[in-house]
Amino acid sequence: MNKPADKQVSLRRDLSDPLPIPDAGIDKAIEIMRSGRLFRYGEFSGGASEVALLERDFAALLGRRYAAAFNSCGSAIFVALKCVGIQPGDSVLVNGFTLAPVPGAIEHAGAKPVFVECADECRIDLQDLESKAAGGARVLLMSHMRGHLADMDAVVAICERAGIVLVEDCAHTLGARWNGRLSGTFGSISCFSLQSFKHINAGEGGVLVTDDDDIAAQAILYSGSYMLYAQNGARPDLEVFERYKRDIPNLSLRMHELTAAVARPQLDLLASRVRQWARNYDLLARLLDEINEVQVAQRLRGEDYVGSSIQFRILSLAPGQICNVLDACGKRGVDIKWFGRNEAQGFTSTWRDWRYVCDPQDLSQTTRMLERLCDMRIPIDLDREEAGIIAQIISEEIAAHSA
Repeated sequence: MNKPADKQVSLRRDLSDPLPIPDAGIDKAIEIMRSGRLFRYGEFSGGASEVALLERDFAALLGRRYAAAFNSCGSAIFVALKCVGIQPGDSVLVNGFTLAPVPGAIEHAGAKPVFVECADECRIDLQDLESKAAGGARVLLMSHMRGHLADMDAVVAICERAGIVLVEDCAHTLGARWNGRLSGTFGSISCFSLQSFKHINAGEGGVLVTDDDDIAAQAILYSGSYMLYAQNGARPDLEVFERYKRDIPNLSLRMHELTAAVARPQLDLLASRVRQWARNYDLLARLLDEINEVQVAQRLRGEDYVGSSIQFRILSLAPGQICNVLDACGKRGVDIKWFGRNEAQGFTSTWRDWRYVCDPQDLSQTTRMLERLCDMRIPIDLDREEAGIIAQIISEEIAAHSA
């Protein structure tokens, strides 16, 4: 793949380009702005609000009974913890490899993260999970980090044996499946992200789904429903709210109309997006696996993934060499994140950076995995030529910095 230095190619696009907004979403957002009806509740002449319609459609997409829309996935996770009874000082099991809003939600609830080791392929370590599940935690908040699904049958079995409630963080797995079953249908509660770099681009936003009447009513009340919870698009019967409406505070975390208007038309595009990302991912994974010193994170047989990003390890280079490789790739248009940097950049903070987690924890296996883990976004419209250029640039820079 190497070419003479004076003929080096560069990638002439931004790998972080977000998904475009469909015209239907733009038109609806403009219509709402002209009406002035942006607030999350109100009197909606002529039908339900966009937020209520999104809740209805999202629940139907997942095959779950209830959905509550939030201003972010982090807010949805925080409320999920509240709904399952997490109290200040409680322990919550969570992947050692996750993103900052996840332990942030645990901290927001006043609880303590107990990190579970992650194996080389970015998934939660089932043996460590089994061990720590016996330690008294009542909840496993499980991130399908960067779209990597663990053996969900095994995870559910461990939780059931230990009497632990499973809450799924599906920010990276909307449309993914384990043995044919959708991600987000294994947990008592599951939370999804509509942030710009996820599988539906609404800028920001989150959706909590559940089949439990009491959890759904509490989540809607926490989201900031006032006494207008009847307007929610996928809710339990009104008498369920009577049990909670005087005891649940209004946290003003509900999604607003513009976000829902932009997001809702994209639900119909999800299946085609999943297929396109899978093709792009498989093409790029084959090309990267041909490069010396590169090893793409392996997928499990039962996993149907959404390949909006790809993770790989650079095997034998020293940290300084990896840093030089990635910096050089960036100058040629290939932006690669690295979880092994001494200082976190952008979205790459790790458990070592979250000093508000006061209890000392030993995550030696996760640390070893992160030291070499690289992460790259995959645009949905990536073509074969661009994929070839990406692999060529990575190959050339590894060769140039290996000496």
